Amino acid sequence: MHILMTGGTGFIGHRLAPMLIAKGYQVTLWTHQLKPKLPQGVTQWVHRLEDLPEASYDAVINLAGAGIADQRWSPERKALLISSRVETTQRLVEWIKHQDIPPRVLISASAVGYYGEQGEQLIDEDTPPVDGFTHQLCAQWEAAAQQAASTSTRVCLVRTGVVLGQGGGSMKKMLPAFRFGLGGPLGSGQHWFPWIHLEDMARIYLWLLEQPQAQGVYNAAAPVPVRNVDFTRALGKALKRPAWIPMPEKVLHLLFGEMAELLLVSAKMQPQRLQKAGFDFRYPQLPEALQEICD
Repeated sequence: MHILMTGGTGFIGHRLAPMLIAKGYQVTLWTHQLKPKLPQGVTQWVHRLEDLPEASYDAVINLAGAGIADQRWSPERKALLISSRVETTQRLVEWIKHQDIPPRVLISASAVGYYGEQGEQLIDEDTPPVDGFTHQLCAQWEAAAQQAASTSTRVCLVRTGVVLGQGGGSMKKMLPAFRFGLGGPLGSGQHWFPWIHLEDMARIYLWLLEQPQAQGVYNAAAPVPVRNVDFTRALGKALKRPAWIPMPEKVLHLLFGEMAELLLVSAKMQPQRLQKAGFDFRYPQLPEALQEICD
């Protein structure tokens, strides 16, 4: 199987690509980077879709998108967050539609931000969203990917929680403070925190790739969500460090502006469709996941 992957140089791609190659799949990356740091085992990449070799691609995995928490959300940054996802996906879909033999599946990333602030509501794939920037971003992103759906191509949309793993993502930003005993809950700490281990995140993409009946929306979060205060306690325990210094909500808004929404939104997201279909999480419980990451 030949797989075209976008966003493969990112945190998830660097784990997923070697996993695909170990299974015997051929992986080609489409990346905007001129000198990309390729995942282990990947040797084929192009800077433009037009430069792709004339070959049949069996599947497309779309992970492209500028880091949503990398900078404050200025109007210019918001525009980049949208264009790097929506416009990139639109170009990808147009390429798919022009293939003589279209890929059998497009698996496209989305995010828990689709649902917006949900308070104590348990979230499954059918939960109505609450409007806001992250919902609008994800809704446009998903709508662009859905245009690839046809009798030849199934589309899977992966609404991703906070991905936890070594060497990148949110843990890379959190660990220094926690290692020095300076970590603690954000705001009241009572908001729900939808997390998932990097290994399970990559395994979900592989699983969706190999399930010919899989299509539609899938929530990608561990089946046991926790409140932010419980997450910080568990991380402190895994590091054998105190984790009691709170970050008040007002300070978060001062530091991050509108982007503080990412840190304070409550999303008790459940991977209902994955569980019903039989996906087996390797790290369903937070303490074991953090222990593996922090060891």
